[in-house]
Amino acid sequence: MSYVPRDEFERIRSLPLDSVTGASLFADLCRINSLYMIARAGSGHVGTSFSSIDIIAWIELFELVQSRKDNNDEITKFFFSSKGHDAPAFYSAWIGLGKLDFSFLNKLRILGGLPGHPDVSIPNVVTNTGSLGMGVSKAKGIIEAQRLKGKDCRVFVLTGDGELQEGQFWESLISAANNNMHELVVIIDHNKLQSDSFVSKVSDLGDLKAKLEAFGWFVARCDGNDIAQFSRTLSEIDRHKVKVPKVIIADTIKGKGVSFIEHTAMKPNDDMYKFHSGAPGTDEYENALKELVVKVNRKLNSANQEELILHSAEGQSCKSMGKQNLIHAYSRALVKQASKNSDVVAMDADLILDTGLIPFKKNFPSRLIECGIAEQDMVSQAGGLALQGFIPVVHSFSCFLSSRPHEQIYNNATERTKIIYVGTLAGLLPGGPGHSHQAIRDISSLSSIPNLTIIEPSNEKELDELLEWAIQVNQGSTYIRIVSIPTEKIESPKSKSEIIKGHGFVLEDGEVFGIIAYGPIMVEISMRVQMYFKDNYGLSFKIVNMPWLNFVDLNWLEAESKNIKDWFTLDNHLIVGGVGEKISVGLNKINFDGGIHNFGVENIPACGRNDEVLDFHQLSFEKIVDQIESIVGL
Repeated sequence: MSYVPRDEFERIRSLPLDSVTGASLFADLCRINSLYMIARAGSGHVGTSFSSIDIIAWIELFELVQSRKDNNDEITKFFFSSKGHDAPAFYSAWIGLGKLDFSFLNKLRILGGLPGHPDVSIPNVVTNTGSLGMGVSKAKGIIEAQRLKGKDCRVFVLTGDGELQEGQFWESLISAANNNMHELVVIIDHNKLQSDSFVSKVSDLGDLKAKLEAFGWFVARCDGNDIAQFSRTLSEIDRHKVKVPKVIIADTIKGKGVSFIEHTAMKPNDDMYKFHSGAPGTDEYENALKELVVKVNRKLNSANQEELILHSAEGQSCKSMGKQNLIHAYSRALVKQASKNSDVVAMDADLILDTGLIPFKKNFPSRLIECGIAEQDMVSQAGGLALQGFIPVVHSFSCFLSSRPHEQIYNNATERTKIIYVGTLAGLLPGGPGHSHQAIRDISSLSSIPNLTIIEPSNEKELDELLEWAIQVNQGSTYIRIVSIPTEKIESPKSKSEIIKGHGFVLEDGEVFGIIAYGPIMVEISMRVQMYFKDNYGLSFKIVNMPWLNFVDLNWLEAESKNIKDWFTLDNHLIVGGVGEKISVGLNKINFDGGIHNFGVENIPACGRNDEVLDFHQLSFEKIVDQIESIVGL
């Protein structure tokens, strides 16, 4: 793997080039380093980083220079991305400019390094983003603060076009115009694709310019990958003297800069853009690097300058944790249930690949409703479907499905209908995307919804059985929490298959000590802990897999607690509001007089490799063993 070193950035930036050529070269150097960072990390967002990097290069190089007014007061300037997926592009630009230490080039998505989505702990990051739709509102708050301080400012906000499906974006436009926020410049990276599909196929924006103008904004449009045209457009809106907020619709190409990554290379029959998220394969990386280097050298040759010198580094392997993939298992299970029941309708929030819905779409195309990046709208649509006798199965990432449409989920619950909510990317892992995508609040949040049963399978067989229970047996609504990363298979000859609400599955019998866990990560760790204590101390821990996350049968709990001196609970969630707290309450109700020890997340989740994140939060096998040894005095 290769990257552009610091001295090459310095050399090329010092060349006697015009501003447009210099910015274009700088953007391509940042493309090389963004590609390197994502490939090294094993995950990231190449497509959106490449589409926006020309915009980022120009603003960072020429627009953020602090300017002075006639009274010698500085105009403070801010620039940030609302979409957050393009964090590698910003990081590579800051590293290239010396605004971020060069060592961070090797620290994307690792503990103590650069988070997968922006976080204010990193120098130059203005505000946390990643949860879409918040950027313009954050900018308005910054402007109001500067006005209260009696200072002038200018705020540039970069948004995505798929992001415009979020209701908050449109809500934020009104008061910005009403309050004459001329300090605000919003730039829409209009690369025509959202996560996997074309925006026009998911939720067409229509005449975007006319819509924005109707909100009272001044609107300009340009080619966002043509730096000369983009820079002229910025100058033109500066000359617009009416004190209103401004927006530039910057038409771009997703993956711009590498021919086979550009979305314009998609074939007519391609339904999915393959470079939205994840890392390129080895051949893809090498071919992309060659293409970028040729492009940079062509520009340097035209300027009679020496060609680019790259440095090489060893790549690192990002291995999966194991052999079972619950998303694939869910795909099969949902198709099986839909084959049995024609009332089953699937709904998606622009995550058809990540939520495992592609097989469903192929088998039942008329029964898949693509709602786009609009969870509140999706959940209320599900409410309407349920009132008409259908069984909606609603999909998104757990972090978004449990929080944004919480009020809509509650409203549906008051109608006493039946809806299945499926939250993927559940829990602390993967740790790379960062806290905006780590779902560690969903159990506590959704436990407040009446008549909603929250469950999490720990293996493929259990997932199949629990989905069948939710659709065919449960009379109320269900939230199914699914871990997305591959995990180790959990097998035990003592596991049960009978589904009884509130009853956990005893995987290993034991006396004196017991562990209650749920989901593939924590249950697998608990099984390893059991083996450790048996092999090293001759102790047999009772291991309970508890798939019911907001309900425990007290009679069952009392029966399983006989002869247990200490219970330990493992939460892939915050301890506050997690399963461990619910188990503790149940144990108190049955007058359990032993020890209760809850392990789980206690603060904002860390970003990093999966093993690093588990260890940081004291939830790795080693850290749990250490804590239990300390508690029991071994």
